[in-house]
Amino acid sequence: MSRLTIATPRAPAAIGTYSQAVKTGNTVYVSGQIGLDPVSMEMAEGFEAQTVRVFENLKAVAEAAGATLGDAVKLTLYLTDLSNFAKVNEIMARYFAEPYPARAAVGVQALPRGALVEADAVLVLA
Repeated sequence: MSRLTIATPRAPAAIGTYSQAVKTGNTVYVSGQIGLDPVSMEMAEGFEAQTVRVFENLKAVAEAAGATLGDAVKLTLYLTDLSNFAKVNEIMARYFAEPYPARAAVGVQALPRGALVEADAVLVLA
């Protein structure tokens, strides 16, 4: 099975030895996205702004792979403060419709670049 690297300037460039996403068959594995602006590479300020930027980055990578966030079957959220969980749900509802993807939310001590939230996704194309 072949692997295709997915990259778009509409999401932050990879900061290390990984790809924004990898497509194999009809499955796309999207790397973790934090609240970095893809142009300035600066972190959005505050939890809500970072979370919106995370979903915008995921959306951009999905679109570069020929998909949408509606193709997401699995989403993992990483939060430095689980008390923000309700806010994530509120923001996520702007980007996803039923049937929602399977999801995990994990509390972590720290994230790259001091991010407050990170998310990765698995997409399946029809």
